[in-house]
Amino acid sequence: MSESATGRLLEGRDVPLGGVRGMSVQRWLPHREVPTVGAWCFLDRIGPQRVDMRVQPHPHTALQTVTWPLSGEIHHRDSVGSDVVVRPGELNLMTAGRGVSHSEFSLGEQPLQHAVQLWVVLPREQDGCAPRFEQQRELPVVEVGGARGGVRATVLVGSLGGETSPAGVAPGLVGADVALDDGADVEVQVDPAHEHALLTLDPDGGLPALGHWAPGRTSLRLRHADGARQLLLGGVPTTDDLVMFWNFIGRTHEDVAAARADWEDPDAAAERFGRVPGHAAAERIPAPPLPPVRLTPRRPRPRRVVEPGEAPAFS
Repeated sequence: MSESATGRLLEGRDVPLGGVRGMSVQRWLPHREVPTVGAWCFLDRIGPQRVDMRVQPHPHTALQTVTWPLSGEIHHRDSVGSDVVVRPGELNLMTAGRGVSHSEFSLGEQPLQHAVQLWVVLPREQDGCAPRFEQQRELPVVEVGGARGGVRATVLVGSLGGETSPAGVAPGLVGADVALDDGADVEVQVDPAHEHALLTLDPDGGLPALGHWAPGRTSLRLRHADGARQLLLGGVPTTDDLVMFWNFIGRTHEDVAAARADWEDPDAAAERFGRVPGHAAAERIPAPPLPPVRLTPRRPRPRRVVEPGEAPAFS
């Protein structure tokens, strides 16, 4: 990791995705220095790679999965009865609450898969809410012009530039897919109460790491030189205790230990996480064993508030 007076660059890491060991996945959140960006607690970029994606039913708790495909199509089925095709340009939001399970299978033979998969930690008071799923096919777009080209931002969640996404997430969060014209160098107005992060979505170029800015900034400088397509994330910094283990989120070790125990017990799993239509009971991903230590909450390190007028971090 490198750091400047106004921000920092966070290096990602390569990890396998579920049971698919041949899939290229780069993980950016959680990071040891920045566990979360607002309520964004998990960020994977999948591919681009030609691969047959076959992720059997698996559980989640106390979070929302946000899936944004860039290429390829994925068949999503879940325990609340959803059976949809996830396509580029469509936002897919699954709320786990007390518990949900789902599966993901690519369509076609060795399709080119490229997607962003994110998690949002639910507010504490919604940890036990009923699970649900929504697919948003019409998302607002914000255009900002510049002297050498502009940007076009699709607002995935929250509000940006006066436009608000219809996706059902808690307040204090923003996410946008930003396309930059050739040579674009533009200042985009952002909420100073938020911390922010930028990740290039170009397959072969752009920023080599996740750029992170502390709260206090009223604008971010977006440049085509850092990538023609970028993911912008922002949110009010969270101070809640957060325990993450495998696909579970909780507030304490006991929360995730109980979720794991329920998933491993067939009767408890059926009651808490439901069943995914189209899959036999044996078609499931088992939970890994808990580590031989007590899991402690991830607590973000203090973010230095950026003073108004400071230069952008990565100019």
